[in-house]
Amino acid sequence: MSAAPRRVITAAASRYTSRKLKGREAKAPDQGWQERAWTFYDSTPEVRFAAQWISSAMSACALYAGRVADDGKTIEAAPDNHRAVEIVAQIAGGPEGQAQLLGQFGPHLVVPGEGWIVVRPKEDGNQDWHVLSVQEVGKQGQKLTAEIDGEPVEIPPADPDSNAADDTDPIAIRVWQPHPRRYLEADSPVRASIGLLEELHLLNAAVSAIARSRLTGRGVLLVPQGTRFPSTPTQGDAEDDLIEVFMQVAETAYREPESAAATIPIILEVPAEHIAAIKRLTFESDFDELALKLRDEAIRRFATGLDVPAEIVLGMNALNHWGVWAMKEEAITLGVQPRLDTVSHALTTQWLRPLLQADNVEDADRFVVATDTSGLRVRGNRSQTALEVYNAGAISGAALRRETGFDESDAPTAEEKAARRQAKQPLQQPGQDDQDGEQTETDLPVDETEGEPNTLPASANPGLSAAVLEAADGLIWTALAAAGEKLRKTPACPRSERSRAREIEPARLHTVLRVEPDQVEQWRLLEGAWPRLPEVASRYGLDIECLTAALDSYCRELIAAGIAHEFDLTPGALRTSCLAVAA
Repeated sequence: MSAAPRRVITAAASRYTSRKLKGREAKAPDQGWQERAWTFYDSTPEVRFAAQWISSAMSACALYAGRVADDGKTIEAAPDNHRAVEIVAQIAGGPEGQAQLLGQFGPHLVVPGEGWIVVRPKEDGNQDWHVLSVQEVGKQGQKLTAEIDGEPVEIPPADPDSNAADDTDPIAIRVWQPHPRRYLEADSPVRASIGLLEELHLLNAAVSAIARSRLTGRGVLLVPQGTRFPSTPTQGDAEDDLIEVFMQVAETAYREPESAAATIPIILEVPAEHIAAIKRLTFESDFDELALKLRDEAIRRFATGLDVPAEIVLGMNALNHWGVWAMKEEAITLGVQPRLDTVSHALTTQWLRPLLQADNVEDADRFVVATDTSGLRVRGNRSQTALEVYNAGAISGAALRRETGFDESDAPTAEEKAARRQAKQPLQQPGQDDQDGEQTETDLPVDETEGEPNTLPASANPGLSAAVLEAADGLIWTALAAAGEKLRKTPACPRSERSRAREIEPARLHTVLRVEPDQVEQWRLLEGAWPRLPEVASRYGLDIECLTAALDSYCRELIAAGIAHEFDLTPGALRTSCLAVAA
């Protein structure tokens, strides 16, 4: 496991104790808004989607035992035989249970801003781990009662002055994101949007009423008194009352909207002098159309109030796949990682360290429960990227086959190449070479027009100034050069090949040596690769965290795909919604 930078964590966690607070702090945290927040989770699709997106992302990450390095800034993996590794491995029963635990905390931290971890010992010496909401945990006297699988479980208070605990008693750990105004209160994106969600609820009701009113209340029809349907031969002298017939048709249209009564007009035969007296009055309002616009605006405002890019909720149709890639990286950095830190901080301070201290482990305070997000950050399928970069002339046919799941045995033979060149000779573009140096046309089913495709990285963000592109190009080149220097010292470059590797430009070494996606993180190839990035971002008014995420992700893709960086690819690397367009 590679070393990771140590982040400043704004989180809180505490094991339930019987200690009473004094003075003003004895006031219980305000939890009235949390029940309302949960109702919006149940009734508003956008709230549920945002919470479940965070949940799915968190469940894709893993826990591991880390140790704060001597510099106090980075976290490195703990030694394999250390007690901390054993403790972390047993959390929630192992990797599968840990993924569920992390995933279950997603909605709790997005909606009410807090949740409970309840650990209940089993007879075989293991534990049951549960993630509970604030509505499933309540205080009765000096004991806490948790509802687990429909049954109440009493949790005795822990001794606040001792790390020792009865291993036969359940343990409850409150995990919350503290509100800046008051530490004991929880905070969440939904809390700030409750008023907005109330408005959205009213607008949804208005739109629903409008839809129903257009089925049953299309206005008032004025007819002369005494107007009736003419009798039919089967009716004899009887006549149907006009109002009664209209009501029957309206009820049928409402009950069976697919029936003919819902669409066929009513035929009415009346004396000529009565036709001008038949009128229809409507009560249509401009609010009908306004309600739809207000609802869209409310959804957009809610999306921008989340801790992830608004495109996660609103959709990503306006972004090409490079922009989607950078946007997801930003979402992980700003929305997923902080919540992972909240949970790992709770497990560190309320579970791992107390157990290490009880076992008299030396330097127990240096060990932490850390999270590994490499499985979430590395894209498993780079086929689309490889195809577009191949079309841009930046990689060879061999690299394209490798990234799309084919091997060199699938490459066309010389005879097949010749036959294809002859068949496509009219479409041949002068000076176009294949991977063997021969002039040829690609045999892939791609657009063969002369215009530049909109999906090419070079066509992204045309509004960026030349100065920003040149600065980003320099940062990328410097980072790849630093990665190349480290790559020479990894198992990817055997000692027997290192002298020859020195003859290759460091920034292009990854195009010669094979690097798997997870090895970029494992070998820390890009660690410390952006020393001048904050200065460049500030100079051009760009968001530092967003620029770092975009360029770091771009370089990771290049290294893992074996693709050399070219200046024409720089705009695609900067295609992300959080970067302001520099004129």
